[in-house]
Amino acid sequence: MMDKLRRFQQSLLGWEEDQEDDFLIGSDCSCSLSPLQRLYAFAVCLVAGLAFLLLSLIVFARPIKFAVMFSFGNLLAIGSTAFLIGPVQQTRMMLDPVRIYATSVYIISVILALVCALWIHNKVLTLIVMVIEICALIWYSLSYIPFARRMVSELLISCCDTDLS
Repeated sequence: MMDKLRRFQQSLLGWEEDQEDDFLIGSDCSCSLSPLQRLYAFAVCLVAGLAFLLLSLIVFARPIKFAVMFSFGNLLAIGSTAFLIGPVQQTRMMLDPVRIYATSVYIISVILALVCALWIHNKVLTLIVMVIEICALIWYSLSYIPFARRMVSELLISCCDTDLS
């Protein structure tokens, strides 16, 4: 089974047999999970995160519950990739100079959304921070697609650029 999984992974990613950097083993070799267990953990964590995201839409009218469920779902979904590439590599990728600002804004907005929802109990402030969190998540996600942030920036500039003369 593991051999089939490894061959499928290599064919999918175009890797050679003797390539050292195994995607499922990652750079964090201290993990005691097998590659198949890591795939299962990734899938479970991702599905749970997506379930929380979908369930948060049901309670959208209640900003405090929405903020908690949405933020927790986002953290689960993003954290799921740590099972595939390892937490050390995940952290390195998040702190890469290309996405350090998006990561910082995203993490701060998640923390602020939870603080506004759980301690301050201010619905308006919670919604404002949630909008910032969603925008930061989109901007962070676009950093993994080559030239995506530049295209979106140019599109927004061209849409917002109006000639008033």
